Amino acid sequence: MSKLYERYLLLKKANPSMLYLFKNGIFYVFLDDDAKKMSSLLNLKLTNLNEKVLKCGFPINNLSKYSSLIKCAGYDVKIVDSSTEQTHSSAEYILNSDIKNFIKKIAEIDYNNLSIKEAYDFIENANKEAEKFIKIWELK
Repeated sequence: MSKLYERYLLLKKANPSMLYLFKNGIFYVFLDDDAKKMSSLLNLKLTNLNEKVLKCGFPINNLSKYSSLIKCAGYDVKIVDSSTEQTHSSAEYILNSDIKNFIKKIAEIDYNNLSIKEAYDFIENANKEAEKFIKIWELK
């Protein structure tokens, strides 16, 4: 039995009504009963994880799209990051990912080669993005 499926069974035992979406490499995948439910809702192809377990999924860059569809359909989903084993609501996960990308963008700036205009533009854009994160965080 795969570690992914073992984790799924533990989570479903604790909360059978919750849907769990696993980040696995460059994909997000639903397993077993969750996969059957989401496959028909999201029009995702079912494939085999192993002989007994089905899965369906989508590339990581489509998370916002599918999260919106799932939310509109009235389902609660927790995202499980396979690398950390933590679960998050889809909104928390997307916000955390956006913040990480924002910080990464700041860290990659070569400030020695910025013109004054580029520096001011960067600060203005960074300020707007930071304010957006603060507003989202305050709504939580």
